[in-house]
Amino acid sequence: MSGSLAPSLLLSMPQLIDPNFSRTVVLLCKHNEDGAFGLVLNRPLVTTGRVVVNLDPPVTPDHDLQVWIGGPVEPERSWILIGEEPDDTPDDKPDDKDERGMPVSDGLYLSTSPDLLRRLLEPLPPPRARLMIGYSGWGPGQLEAELEASAWLMSDVDGDLVFNTPPDRMWEAAIRRLGADPAALHTSRGVH
Repeated sequence: MSGSLAPSLLLSMPQLIDPNFSRTVVLLCKHNEDGAFGLVLNRPLVTTGRVVVNLDPPVTPDHDLQVWIGGPVEPERSWILIGEEPDDTPDDKPDDKDERGMPVSDGLYLSTSPDLLRRLLEPLPPPRARLMIGYSGWGPGQLEAELEASAWLMSDVDGDLVFNTPPDRMWEAAIRRLGADPAALHTSRGVH
């Protein structure tokens, strides 16, 4: 493998028949010879119940916490995707690496910090933060094979698209950013 494809956005093509990835936008966070790790960005968890978060000391939020499905792998695991505000100055950015987490791309971080999770439950949570459950994973060479089979389009990461586009419009908006018409994408034989 010549180099990492991360960070980038993966946009599913119609021939990707796996229902977990139909019309999805995936943030590719990590890619190397061992495989790839990403998070689906446009799948909010739709539930009629409440999501319970166990923290010590306990927190009782005064608002519902939106949870996003990051992918079908290990749904019991969670991550927090957090983005800097476009107008953040260097003084506004947290100094603590645990507060920001692992950098994914310019202005986007991935964290597992319980303190950050607690902030999501507070009355004024960070505006550009998502609690993601599960992830999307590829074994060695699997993503490359899917790209070769035209299962995905690749795009640059855009924080505005990630945080300011409604999830039901994100796939179409991401395809249009590439200059393509989503209705013109043709299905070939299935992949996955």
